[in-house]
Amino acid sequence: MKRFFIALQFLTILPIRIKAEIKEKDFGRSLAYFPIVGLLLGLVLVSVLFAFNFLPGFVTAALMLTISVIITGGIHLDGFADTCDGLYAGKSKQEALKVMRDPHIGAVGAISVASLLILKFALFYGISLNFLWKIPVIMAVWGRYSQVLSCYLSGYARENGKAKYFIEYASKRELFFSTVFTLALSVSLMKVKGLIVSVLTLAMLLLIINYIKRRIGGMTGDTIGATSEITEMAVLFLALICANIPCF
Repeated sequence: MKRFFIALQFLTILPIRIKAEIKEKDFGRSLAYFPIVGLLLGLVLVSVLFAFNFLPGFVTAALMLTISVIITGGIHLDGFADTCDGLYAGKSKQEALKVMRDPHIGAVGAISVASLLILKFALFYGISLNFLWKIPVIMAVWGRYSQVLSCYLSGYARENGKAKYFIEYASKRELFFSTVFTLALSVSLMKVKGLIVSVLTLAMLLLIINYIKRRIGGMTGDTIGATSEITEMAVLFLALICANIPCF
């Protein structure tokens, strides 16, 4: 349970206190529980969808979006903004990493976050109109799985940082468990459509990870958060498309 609580503490704002001794490898081992935490986050969003479905769809969508940001502390959005600033302004690895570490958000980061939130709101609005409650669950699970895959496939781009031990101690065991869990959940909830969404999302995710690795030589906490946000948006978009295809 210690490693599950590490995942819960890292991915949410819940005041989790871990009394047991935490070793460096425990951070990497906790990755196996990331999709499970994603499932819990998805269920929170679904509860909002059902609890407030008597309100206009755009209000429900706004509530879902707001709660998704609050419950995670906005940590992944912050990483997304820093990554957009860094990859845009930094021509070299060192310049990009320097920009990402700057606590001030740049124009590109601000525009990127605003665009992301607007698109997510529109996609949540589509969900609330169609009562597609399964999609937020799959979205949240895939968003956390993307972090597992990012850690496993990459080295750490900096010498030190919060994400270092997650990346250094990510092993095949955590990747296998989280992959099986994510794929099984997606297929069980959306059948063939879930498989299609999974394949397309995985292909996109691999492209993003490889692009970031080419630019800065690995992953940081910021780029992992950015990858999570992009993955969530992609899953929402693809799932809504597949959900409206009548041939499956």
